[in-house]
Amino acid sequence: MESAPPFTIHGRKRGVILALRAVIFDYGMVLTYPPDPEAHNQLLRITGLSAEKFDPIYWADRHAFDEGKFTGEVYWRDILHHAEVTLPPSAVTELIHWDARMWMALNPAMLAWAAALKTRGLLTAILSNIGDTNHQAMEREFTWLPRFDVRVWSYQLHMAKPDPAIYRYTLDKLGTQPAETLFVDDREVNIEAATALGMKALLFTTVDQLRSDLIAQALDKELPLPTSA
Repeated sequence: MESAPPFTIHGRKRGVILALRAVIFDYGMVLTYPPDPEAHNQLLRITGLSAEKFDPIYWADRHAFDEGKFTGEVYWRDILHHAEVTLPPSAVTELIHWDARMWMALNPAMLAWAAALKTRGLLTAILSNIGDTNHQAMEREFTWLPRFDVRVWSYQLHMAKPDPAIYRYTLDKLGTQPAETLFVDDREVNIEAATALGMKALLFTTVDQLRSDLIAQALDKELPLPTSA
Protein backbone atom coordinates (compact mmCIF):
# COMPACT_ATOMS: atom_id res chain seq x y z
CA MET A 1 0.00 0.00 0.00
CA GLU A 2 1.38 3.39 -0.96
CA SER A 3 1.94 5.66 2.03
CA ALA A 4 0.31 9.08 2.25
CA PRO A 5 2.50 12.05 1.25
CA PRO A 6 4.10 13.94 4.16
CA PHE A 7 2.84 17.32 5.26
CA THR A 8 5.09 20.17 6.37
CA ILE A 9 5.42 22.52 9.34
CA HIS A 10 8.22 25.10 9.05
CA GLY A 11 9.97 22.98 6.45
CA ARG A 12 9.89 19.81 8.58
CA LYS A 13 7.89 16.69 7.75
CA ARG A 14 5.86 16.53 10.93
CA GLY A 15 2.23 17.41 10.29
CA VAL A 16 -0.22 19.71 8.61
CA ILE A 17 0.42 23.40 8.02
CA LEU A 18 -1.62 25.37 10.54
CA ALA A 19 -3.09 28.80 9.86
CA LEU A 20 -2.15 31.62 12.20
CA ARG A 21 -4.57 32.17 15.05
CA ALA A 22 -2.61 34.49 17.35
CA VAL A 23 0.13 37.11 17.55
CA ILE A 24 2.23 37.56 20.69
CA PHE A 25 3.85 40.97 21.21
CA ASP A 26 6.77 41.94 23.36
CA TYR A 27 6.03 45.19 25.21
CA GLY A 28 9.17 47.32 25.49
CA MET A 29 10.70 48.35 22.14
CA VAL A 30 7.81 46.73 20.23
CA LEU A 31 4.58 48.24 21.53
CA THR A 32 6.70 51.16 22.72
CA TYR A 33 9.40 53.30 21.17
CA PRO A 34 12.99 53.08 22.48
CA PRO A 35 13.53 54.32 26.05
CA ASP A 36 12.51 57.93 26.60
CA PRO A 37 15.75 59.97 26.78
CA GLU A 38 14.18 62.58 29.07
CA ALA A 39 13.26 59.90 31.61
CA HIS A 40 16.77 58.48 31.37
CA ASN A 41 18.18 61.96 32.00
CA GLN A 42 16.01 62.24 35.09
CA LEU A 43 17.48 58.99 36.44
CA LEU A 44 20.96 60.40 35.89
CA ARG A 45 19.98 63.67 37.57
CA ILE A 46 18.59 61.99 40.67
CA THR A 47 21.52 59.61 41.12
CA GLY A 48 24.16 62.16 40.11
CA LEU A 49 25.82 59.51 37.95
CA SER A 50 27.11 59.70 34.41
CA ALA A 51 25.48 57.45 31.83
CA GLU A 52 28.75 55.53 31.57
CA LYS A 53 28.56 54.57 35.25
CA PHE A 54 24.79 54.38 35.62
CA ASP A 55 23.83 52.19 32.64
CA PRO A 56 25.93 49.07 33.49
CA ILE A 57 24.63 49.11 37.08
CA TYR A 58 21.05 49.61 35.85
CA TRP A 59 21.24 46.53 33.61
CA ALA A 60 23.29 44.27 35.89
CA ASP A 61 20.30 42.89 37.84
CA ARG A 62 17.53 43.85 35.44
CA HIS A 63 16.77 40.28 34.40
CA ALA A 64 16.48 39.23 38.05
CA PHE A 65 14.11 42.18 38.64
CA ASP A 66 12.04 41.05 35.65
CA GLU A 67 11.95 37.52 37.10
CA GLY A 68 10.43 38.91 40.29
CA LYS A 69 13.37 37.98 42.46
CA PHE A 70 13.02 41.34 44.15
CA THR A 71 10.70 44.34 44.08
CA GLY A 72 11.29 47.64 42.35
CA GLU A 73 12.16 49.28 45.66
CA VAL A 74 14.81 46.66 46.43
CA TYR A 75 16.12 46.85 42.88
CA TRP A 76 16.68 50.59 43.14
CA ARG A 77 18.15 50.42 46.64
CA ASP A 78 20.65 47.86 45.35
CA ILE A 79 21.54 50.14 42.41
CA LEU A 80 22.25 53.00 44.81
CA HIS A 81 24.29 50.69 47.04
CA HIS A 82 26.45 49.44 44.16
CA ALA A 83 26.88 53.00 42.89
CA GLU A 84 27.82 54.13 46.41
CA VAL A 85 25.14 56.80 46.34
CA THR A 86 23.14 57.75 49.45
CA LEU A 87 19.69 59.23 48.84
CA PRO A 88 16.51 59.67 50.95
CA PRO A 89 13.53 57.28 50.53
CA SER A 90 11.70 59.92 48.51
CA ALA A 91 14.41 59.67 45.85
CA VAL A 92 13.79 55.92 45.47
CA THR A 93 10.13 56.66 44.82
CA GLU A 94 11.14 59.19 42.18
CA LEU A 95 13.55 56.72 40.56
CA ILE A 96 10.78 54.12 40.35
CA HIS A 97 8.53 56.69 38.67
CA TRP A 98 11.06 57.71 36.03
CA ASP A 99 12.11 54.14 35.36
CA ALA A 100 8.52 53.30 34.47
CA ARG A 101 8.19 56.46 32.35
CA MET A 102 11.29 55.49 30.39
CA TRP A 103 9.42 52.48 28.97
CA MET A 104 6.04 54.08 28.32
CA ALA A 105 6.53 55.97 25.04
CA LEU A 106 3.90 54.10 23.04
CA ASN A 107 4.26 53.12 19.40
CA PRO A 108 0.80 53.97 17.99
CA ALA A 109 1.39 52.10 14.74
CA MET A 110 1.96 48.83 16.60
CA LEU A 111 -1.08 49.33 18.81
CA ALA A 112 -3.13 50.04 15.68
CA TRP A 113 -1.82 46.83 14.10
CA ALA A 114 -2.78 44.84 17.20
CA ALA A 115 -6.30 46.29 16.94
CA ALA A 116 -6.44 45.39 13.23
CA LEU A 117 -5.46 41.81 14.04
CA LYS A 118 -8.34 41.60 16.51
CA THR A 119 -10.73 42.92 13.87
CA ARG A 120 -9.61 40.09 11.60
CA GLY A 121 -10.44 37.57 14.31
CA LEU A 122 -6.94 36.79 15.60
CA LEU A 123 -6.03 36.48 19.25
CA THR A 124 -3.42 38.87 20.64
CA ALA A 125 -1.13 38.63 23.65
CA ILE A 126 1.58 40.59 25.41
CA LEU A 127 4.55 38.62 26.74
CA SER A 128 6.81 41.01 28.60
CA ASN A 129 9.89 40.77 30.77
CA ILE A 130 8.95 43.39 33.34
CA GLY A 131 9.23 44.13 37.04
CA ASP A 132 6.42 44.85 39.47
CA THR A 133 6.65 48.64 39.71
CA ASN A 134 6.86 49.12 35.96
CA HIS A 135 3.82 46.93 35.40
CA GLN A 136 1.88 48.74 38.13
CA ALA A 137 2.54 52.07 36.38
CA MET A 138 1.26 50.62 33.10
CA GLU A 139 -1.92 49.36 34.75
CA ARG A 140 -2.59 52.80 36.21
CA GLU A 141 -2.15 54.60 32.89
CA PHE A 142 -3.00 52.28 30.00
CA THR A 143 -6.70 51.59 29.56
CA TRP A 144 -5.99 49.59 26.38
CA LEU A 145 -4.23 46.66 28.08
CA PRO A 146 -7.43 44.55 28.42
CA ARG A 147 -7.87 44.65 24.64
CA PHE A 148 -5.19 41.97 24.46
CA ASP A 149 -6.64 38.53 25.07
CA VAL A 150 -3.69 37.36 27.16
CA ARG A 151 -1.19 39.42 29.14
CA VAL A 152 1.84 37.69 30.65
CA TRP A 153 4.16 39.60 32.99
CA SER A 154 7.39 37.82 33.86
CA TYR A 155 7.71 38.95 37.49
CA GLN A 156 4.36 37.36 38.36
CA LEU A 157 5.56 33.95 37.17
CA HIS A 158 9.16 34.19 38.44
CA MET A 159 10.46 33.35 34.98
CA ALA A 160 11.35 35.43 31.96
CA LYS A 161 12.21 35.18 28.28
CA PRO A 162 14.07 33.35 26.84
CA ASP A 163 13.01 30.59 29.27
CA PRO A 164 10.90 28.22 27.11
CA ALA A 165 8.48 27.77 30.02
CA ILE A 166 7.13 31.30 29.75
CA TYR A 167 6.41 30.84 26.04
CA ARG A 168 4.59 27.58 26.76
CA TYR A 169 2.59 29.30 29.50
CA THR A 170 1.52 32.02 27.04
CA LEU A 171 0.55 29.47 24.40
CA ASP A 172 -1.51 27.56 26.96
CA LYS A 173 -3.32 30.77 27.93
CA LEU A 174 -4.05 31.52 24.27
CA GLY A 175 -5.05 27.93 23.55
CA THR A 176 -2.95 27.86 20.39
CA GLN A 177 -0.27 25.59 19.00
CA PRO A 178 3.22 27.03 18.33
CA ALA A 179 2.73 26.75 14.56
CA GLU A 180 -0.49 28.78 14.86
CA THR A 181 1.27 31.63 16.64
CA LEU A 182 3.46 34.53 15.53
CA PHE A 183 5.85 36.06 18.06
CA VAL A 184 7.28 39.60 17.64
CA ASP A 185 10.20 40.73 19.83
CA ASP A 186 13.15 43.11 19.57
CA ARG A 187 15.77 40.69 20.96
CA GLU A 188 17.35 37.97 18.87
CA VAL A 189 17.76 35.59 21.83
CA ASN A 190 14.00 35.75 22.47
CA ILE A 191 13.24 35.13 18.80
CA GLU A 192 15.53 32.09 18.77
CA ALA A 193 13.77 30.64 21.81
CA ALA A 194 10.36 31.06 20.15
CA THR A 195 11.42 29.44 16.88
CA ALA A 196 12.97 26.55 18.80
CA LEU A 197 9.48 25.81 20.12
CA GLY A 198 8.04 25.85 16.59
CA MET A 199 6.55 29.33 16.62
CA LYS A 200 6.78 31.73 13.73
CA ALA A 201 8.84 34.68 14.95
CA LEU A 202 10.00 38.04 13.63
CA LEU A 203 12.68 40.32 15.03
CA PHE A 204 11.24 43.82 15.42
CA THR A 205 13.25 46.91 14.54
CA THR A 206 10.82 49.30 12.83
CA VAL A 207 7.23 49.15 11.62
CA ASP A 208 8.38 49.39 8.01
CA GLN A 209 10.81 46.50 8.47
CA LEU A 210 8.10 44.43 10.12
CA ARG A 211 5.84 45.07 7.17
CA SER A 212 8.59 43.95 4.78
CA ASP A 213 9.31 40.84 6.84
CA LEU A 214 5.64 39.85 6.91
CA ILE A 215 5.49 40.13 3.13
CA ALA A 216 8.76 38.21 2.72
CA GLN A 217 7.36 35.38 4.85
CA ALA A 218 4.08 35.45 2.89
CA LEU A 219 2.26 36.23 6.12
CA ASP A 220 0.46 39.11 4.42
CA LYS A 221 -1.83 36.42 3.01
CA GLU A 222 -3.03 35.70 6.56
CA LEU A 223 -2.59 39.00 8.39
CA PRO A 224 -3.32 42.68 7.81
CA LEU A 225 -0.11 44.66 7.39
CA PRO A 226 0.98 47.37 9.81
CA THR A 227 1.29 50.90 8.54
CA SER A 228 3.63 53.62 9.80
CA ALA A 229 2.04 56.23 12.02
